[in-house]
Amino acid sequence: MLDAAGEAMAFAQGRSADDLRDDRILLLALVKEIEIIGEAATQLSDDFRSSLPDVPWALIRGMRNRLIHAYADVNAGLVWSTINTDLPELVRTLETLLSA
Repeated sequence: MLDAAGEAMAFAQGRSADDLRDDRILLLALVKEIEIIGEAATQLSDDFRSSLPDVPWALIRGMRNRLIHAYADVNAGLVWSTINTDLPELVRTLETLLSA
């Protein structure tokens, strides 16, 4: 999850939300990284997810499902928001967890 989040944020660095509309490859790369994060979240045990109640596990898994099953209707604005707002928070949480 941490690797995929880091890659997604690196891909988006120096880019803008408008770039997602103009650069299909960028959009698909970011979507793939979010899918990987969601898939990894589904592989974690319920006990582990319960031990980190501040992480929005259901939302992470739900976004993965939405992207996987409704790929023709991807909301570029939501992808951009996820990359720039949600992933930095997730990265901080995962880094803290891994350093403990």
